[in-house]
Amino acid sequence: MAMAAEKESTGEVDLESALLPSSSVESLPLLAHSTRSRQHSHLRSLRRSASNTTSQIAIVGSDPCPIESLDYELIENEEFLQQDWRSRGRAHILRYVVLKWTLCFLLGALAGAAGFLTNLAIENIAGVKFVVTSNMMLADRHLWAFGVFAASNFVLTMFAAVITAFFAPAAAGSGIPEVKAYLNGVDAPEIFSPRTLAVKVVGCIAAVSSSLHVGKAGPLVHTGACIASILGQGGSRKYRLTCKWLRYFKNDRDRRDLVTCGSAAGVAAAFRAPVGGVLFALEAVSSWWRSALLWRAFFTTAVVAVVLRALIDICHRGKCGLFGKGGLIMFDVTSDTIAYHLPDLPPVIILGIGGGILGSFYNFFLEKVLRAYNLINEKGYGYKLLLAATISICTSCCIFGLPWLASCSPCPTGISEACPSIGRSGNFKKFQCPPDHYNDLASLLFNTNDDTIRNLFSAGTDNVFQISSILLFFFTSYFLGIFSYGIAAPSGLFIPVILTGATYGRLVGMLMGSRSTLDHSLFAVLGSASLLGGSMRMTVSVCVILLELTNNLLLLPLVMLVLLISKTVADALNANIYDILVKLKGFPYLETHAEPYMRQLTVSDVVTGPLLMFNGIEKVGNIVHVLKTTGHHGFPVVDEPPFSDSSVLYGLILRAHLLILLKKRVFLPSRSLFGIDVSKQFSADDFAKRGSGKHDDIEDIKLTAEDMEMFIDLHPFTNTSPYTVVETMSLAKALILFREVGLRHLLVVPKSSSRAPVVGILTRHDFMPEHVLGLHPSLLKSRWKRLRFGKTSLNKVFCDLC
Repeated sequence: MAMAAEKESTGEVDLESALLPSSSVESLPLLAHSTRSRQHSHLRSLRRSASNTTSQIAIVGSDPCPIESLDYELIENEEFLQQDWRSRGRAHILRYVVLKWTLCFLLGALAGAAGFLTNLAIENIAGVKFVVTSNMMLADRHLWAFGVFAASNFVLTMFAAVITAFFAPAAAGSGIPEVKAYLNGVDAPEIFSPRTLAVKVVGCIAAVSSSLHVGKAGPLVHTGACIASILGQGGSRKYRLTCKWLRYFKNDRDRRDLVTCGSAAGVAAAFRAPVGGVLFALEAVSSWWRSALLWRAFFTTAVVAVVLRALIDICHRGKCGLFGKGGLIMFDVTSDTIAYHLPDLPPVIILGIGGGILGSFYNFFLEKVLRAYNLINEKGYGYKLLLAATISICTSCCIFGLPWLASCSPCPTGISEACPSIGRSGNFKKFQCPPDHYNDLASLLFNTNDDTIRNLFSAGTDNVFQISSILLFFFTSYFLGIFSYGIAAPSGLFIPVILTGATYGRLVGMLMGSRSTLDHSLFAVLGSASLLGGSMRMTVSVCVILLELTNNLLLLPLVMLVLLISKTVADALNANIYDILVKLKGFPYLETHAEPYMRQLTVSDVVTGPLLMFNGIEKVGNIVHVLKTTGHHGFPVVDEPPFSDSSVLYGLILRAHLLILLKKRVFLPSRSLFGIDVSKQFSADDFAKRGSGKHDDIEDIKLTAEDMEMFIDLHPFTNTSPYTVVETMSLAKALILFREVGLRHLLVVPKSSSRAPVVGILTRHDFMPEHVLGLHPSLLKSRWKRLRFGKTSLNKVFCDLC
């Protein structure tokens, strides 16, 4: 991963400049030798803050790295209009459409296979580990059993942490915040690279198999996005995939659509929930949507479902190993008769309120823990590995030690399942109990997360678990989920929250007793919904995922009620978990709403200088000097007399296009409009957007002194229709335009024609609260705040009532 002190595509990063407001700088200026010590000082202070508040450096994995914005705007210039395939007839259009659907099909097939293999590997690795340990317990070799169990967990955890820390730091965590930021228009290096994909899959298998209280749903979302990004690279010269039709996807717009489909495919692969995957992408990660994208995402998740079904049939024939059941994707929890009446609603409402409170506290504690972990991880690789080792040892001690506190229960009569469960997964773990007895707490702890959730969701198990065991397991699951997330390993939050919520639901069902006719397993499903709604604040997607997960449509009204209540309660306390993570990582995420103080400002109030412009025919030396001394990615092109009647804005040219012109050496001997015909010297591939994180560098272009004295005609390569706003437009209105269209640069033009044709450029960073309030600190009090119920507000309410 690129560190902040290393070379970026446009030069070394000056962290001191990153802390200052800038209107048109997206990549930071070159760093002078005399300021290197200050850079390292600011780097240390940034990492100590545990939450990056700048808008130009984000924390990916556990390292600060430079970020850039994606450009979804269609570039319109003379060269584009001549080379664009869209104007070349039906054959090119048909080829493009076929390519889109083919890539969606490949994406669905690969994501489904990745999800299945991930689940299968986890089940077999963890299954063998639990069987070996259980056999030692049966032989009364308890210390040896603990040693083998703890050692295997330690090795798996350290393997995941080592490959993540040293080979792909961007693979750490769930990856959903990175996907969410990318679809909002933020590009960070290595988040979708092949190396990140490989470490994500292998590290996730190792981390989840090590009995850490982490899930695989989030990593599978990131895996699907990585597969989509790699498929959308538009070919590769390195691997000799250079067919002309592959270049159709060499732009940020089509890649964004494919990554959106990839995130939906990841959820579909994790839960075998194709509709839930589409709704998750729409509700949780996507910032831009349209009907055509909905159709392609649905097709992708449908392919995932078909692939999973085909692979699961192989497992049904016993060809997937001793524990080849497919994990969580194999859920089929049904109940033929679910009857609920009006007296059952109060317990469900209480469940929803409690889930909202517990979910908000879950987010609160997780944020505090992640800030502390950032302070540890920034100290170096050794501390990252030490943190992972500590969490692994503590988790193993909890899992193996806590069941000794539970009492043994006699096996229930009249059940189809073997009791105790020996040599296999099940609800009745023997652990240290005598024959024909089982340890219910061991059945919850000494198991994979998937099997534990299945046990809690299973109908007809009201008398299987004791209330003391459920209560102890709830607190253990709640806090292990908080402390396990954030280490240097692929890990998700979805499965731990589902598991903790299911335990919470069971606990509420037990406490209600005869006051409710609902089965405890139904309370477990509703508890998962309530905690998901309280932590992640998703409603429609979570509702559909749980219904597809349990294959039970009769629960729909109760799940909807619980989700609405829990989300409403939690929204009054704090933000959802993914927004917290995006903020902690420092991604410049553009919200859907505009802050009230933005309506008090115009765009000219946040534009800062200096603004660098080029003439329509510019000297090569001037271009090279600007590219070497700044990190700007867009430059206005202005025509002045004698090439025009007055000074006028011709358009906007990108840094990437200037580098191509310098590499091709399309130079003119004098400042003249009558240059050579350049259309034959370029192809559409020359101006296509390269893959994520891949950029040319001005330092790699070698020019002679004679070249520096020549000129370039920028007119054929300039975007003649950039988006512009007048300087008196409100900042709030400009934000809505910027976000909805998916812009990277927004030119600000003067209201009076007597002034310069352009007064500034707005980029993503100019809309960040840190930048705006840094320029106008007096507006801090008018910043929008969500309604929160704190001590002061509650006292005011009661005083008003009195």
